[in-house]
Amino acid sequence: MNRRLLILAGLGLLAGCATAPPPPIIAPAGSDLSELEPLFAVDAGRQALTIKVSSNGCTKKEDFAFFVEKKGEGTTLAFGRKRLDPCRSFAMGRAELTFTYEELGVAARTPLFLLNPVVAWTGPGS
Repeated sequence: MNRRLLILAGLGLLAGCATAPPPPIIAPAGSDLSELEPLFAVDAGRQALTIKVSSNGCTKKEDFAFFVEKKGEGTTLAFGRKRLDPCRSFAMGRAELTFTYEELGVAARTPLFLLNPVVAWTGPGS
């Protein structure tokens, strides 16, 4: 009987974690950056740029749009979510999305300035 109670209590705690909202992102005053997706990680590889974003289990690359702006020698890049992830998984997680430099419309060795906020991953339900 005690095992069942312990398992039910553990499941209740985990379910509470899965419904926790992501931390608020406070963008600089007067900017339109509050709509940008917070990223958990960014990896600039030889052929592509990989980002890690929050996911409820159904996040796909097609759910994201990107904006590239070239001014002089600087190139800025921003990612935004087009559609919310409608899935209801047991514990929230993250998705790894890869965009080739060709898809982004930039040369592979172009320095990119990312406008999205980068937040720490602290585990499921963070």
